[in-house]
Amino acid sequence: MEPTKRILISVDVEEFDIPEEFGQQVTLQEKLEVSRSGLQATLALFDKYNVRATFFVTAYWAQHYPELIRQMAAKHEIASHAYYHSSFTEADLEGSRLALQEISGQQIQGFRMPRLRKVNMAALKAAGYLYDASVNPTWLPGRYNNWHLPRTLFKEQDTWIVPSSVSPLIRYPLFWLSVKNMPLWITRHFSKRVLKKDNYLSFYFHPWELSNINAYTLPSYIKRVSGGKMQEKMDGFLRFLHQQGTFCTHADLLKAQQ
Repeated sequence: MEPTKRILISVDVEEFDIPEEFGQQVTLQEKLEVSRSGLQATLALFDKYNVRATFFVTAYWAQHYPELIRQMAAKHEIASHAYYHSSFTEADLEGSRLALQEISGQQIQGFRMPRLRKVNMAALKAAGYLYDASVNPTWLPGRYNNWHLPRTLFKEQDTWIVPSSVSPLIRYPLFWLSVKNMPLWITRHFSKRVLKKDNYLSFYFHPWELSNINAYTLPSYIKRVSGGKMQEKMDGFLRFLHQQGTFCTHADLLKAQQ
């Protein structure tokens, strides 16, 4: 019997601060609300296709919307995306885990560093985490240079690493920018290859992509497909994935692995 193919969808819920990388200041209220609006659209899509997902949430964002976090925690996994999206200290590892645990009522097992930066694995383990999901094992100019890292689940310092999925051989990345900027048939093609080879797919995006962000100072490859256009693309992608396997959380995958 062919093993169950697992679909891991993860969502980075954070303050919408990406315009500040390109020189535009954004008010705190906008940073919070743009993500909240996109998150509502995300949850509606997840309900439509019965997606069970992992939400990597900054503790600061969660503190502004505790009821929404508890609503999400009833069906999905809540994990840490650090305390703040724009600043980080190692004390934030434990601080964000404890804050999210108190708000969600869940045991917080996973972590993803903002902008997928490298995290100190010894500090992560000491802060009480089971796994890290901060690795995109591909090469993307100005973002990642991780060709040397494994494509699939591995352990570092006795902590699980759950990389984002990339295709075999050429390591085509399956994540928010590829769905946004490439025809959906290409994403489907490489998703099928990953599922056939690995028996699971790990894909991530941000809720702010499902909000209209055309008014912000951002490159075209980030904002050209946003709001309703991105909702349509994600609807098509989730409809396809719904037919390919079973949606599960990162923690579910590791439980099955053990």
